[in-house]
Amino acid sequence: MERSGRLLLLSELRVRNTAYDVSLTRSVLTWKRRTSSPVYHPFRPRFCVPSFPRRPHSGVHHSVSVSEIISVREEDEENISRRRDDGSWKKIKESEGKDCRQAFTVLYVERCRQHRWRCAEVTFTCPEGALRQHWVSSIREQLAAVANRPKHLLIYINPYGGKRQGKRIYEQKVAPLFAAAGVSTDVIVTEYANHARDHLRTEAELKKYDGVVCVGGDGMFSEIIHGLIWRTQIDGAVDPNCPDETLQTCSLRIGIIPAGSTDCICFATVGTNDPVTSALHIIVGDSQPMDVCSVHHNNAFLRYSVSLLGYGFYGDVLTDSERKRWMGPARYDLSGLKMFLTHHYYEGTVSYLPARGIIGTPRDAARCRSGCVVCQHNGKLLTERSEKYEMDETSDSESDGEWRTIRGKFLAINAASMSCACPRSPKGLSPAAHLADGTTDLILVRKCSRFDFLRHLLRHTSKDDQFDLTFVEVHRVRRFRFTPRHCQSDSDLELDLLGNASKRQIFSQICRDHPACGCAPAYSCWNCDGEILTHTAIDVRVHCQLIKLFARGIEEPAVFEDLANPCAI
Repeated sequence: MERSGRLLLLSELRVRNTAYDVSLTRSVLTWKRRTSSPVYHPFRPRFCVPSFPRRPHSGVHHSVSVSEIISVREEDEENISRRRDDGSWKKIKESEGKDCRQAFTVLYVERCRQHRWRCAEVTFTCPEGALRQHWVSSIREQLAAVANRPKHLLIYINPYGGKRQGKRIYEQKVAPLFAAAGVSTDVIVTEYANHARDHLRTEAELKKYDGVVCVGGDGMFSEIIHGLIWRTQIDGAVDPNCPDETLQTCSLRIGIIPAGSTDCICFATVGTNDPVTSALHIIVGDSQPMDVCSVHHNNAFLRYSVSLLGYGFYGDVLTDSERKRWMGPARYDLSGLKMFLTHHYYEGTVSYLPARGIIGTPRDAARCRSGCVVCQHNGKLLTERSEKYEMDETSDSESDGEWRTIRGKFLAINAASMSCACPRSPKGLSPAAHLADGTTDLILVRKCSRFDFLRHLLRHTSKDDQFDLTFVEVHRVRRFRFTPRHCQSDSDLELDLLGNASKRQIFSQICRDHPACGCAPAYSCWNCDGEILTHTAIDVRVHCQLIKLFARGIEEPAVFEDLANPCAI
């Protein structure tokens, strides 16, 4: 077997009348300016990012991973004569166009600030046409050998999400990149709520595709995972309504082109909500596993969750904001202020199954990043345990002795399966939460004063530890259950059937518990990834690495800052 570092090609080629030594191995394309070469035109990067620290002589040596080359194309005279930079270079001279039959262009990934990627390109001119053909065929051969690159995608576009820009974003920014990379697509523009979910469940011929992509916000992504996970379980003869079932992992990867209001999933898996960045992650075939929580009520499936389950404050904010949809995204600010001033708390019982034997805690300073060791270790550990318990049916991995119970009055009960970071909350609700470690961080905010609760909320936007408060506790769990104190049946219908005497007894208790408000509600609603659940008594289980995304996790800043080629030619 040939080593990845073995030299395949080495030639002297020209880049804008400057001689370069260009080499290709199975893993890297490199071009280095010859020191003795006369430079007729000063070298200037195409996309310049002044804030990046530069290495000495960074403008004369460039290396690009083959896995991050988007495509290679042969140039013709028309393309050469049109090529120009974004204002800093003049049109190429007509004499340069004479060599167009010996030129080829490589499109590749360029890293920019704030985790953004861009499609950069460099054009090489060969001394003869045969050499150009050899280079083009060699690069294409290496690209074909790169595993996991998608060739055929099923794409759903939500034309109504966010600022209603989904279709325009796809057509103007994403489709040209897919075409350049040779990725074929089948595009469906959704016409109603849950259109994508229903199509995936019943009609989509999934065997034709290498992945499913949604163009929209977190709500559109939720539709995709509900359709894809449900379809996978039905095809595998797994009962989704049984909370104790081990769900089958989805084979198709999911891509997200952000075009929504929050794009929380993109921030957690890529680090930005830039459509071009997400499209490039899809093209290069990145793969990021992700945990999914299943939510059940009385052995009946309710929903899947990948980011936040919130009861109390966040449930009330969502419920109130649904009545103000005409306001757009501003409705969340107004509803948040209203619910903060209302200051409702709710009584109930939380039972949880602690995550034992894993590495990492919710109070860690380390964050979930690309190649996360915590996700790899814990994911492997939980997978081995799952296989062991499946083989030994007498074993009970979730015995009653391991469960812990907490009763009290809570302003908020949150389960964060990822950091939930976004521009308004750079750290998120649980900064140390991991994408694929088989756990969720259960955050309990007990009854406290408005001032203390405000301190807790403000810490989401600062560097202070939001868990370092006496009324806040956090647990890393594999499963949890919640039962409200009032309305134990958790059925509005059954509550309506209660006699007037029972109603008066219930609400008199509520009024005693909330002396400032004679009509305070007995229970809140669960906010499940931006959707309201129909029940409050729920059973939540984390399924380790159930789905995979076209992403690689957030890369460390050093990956962006310590580059030999921070800008493109």
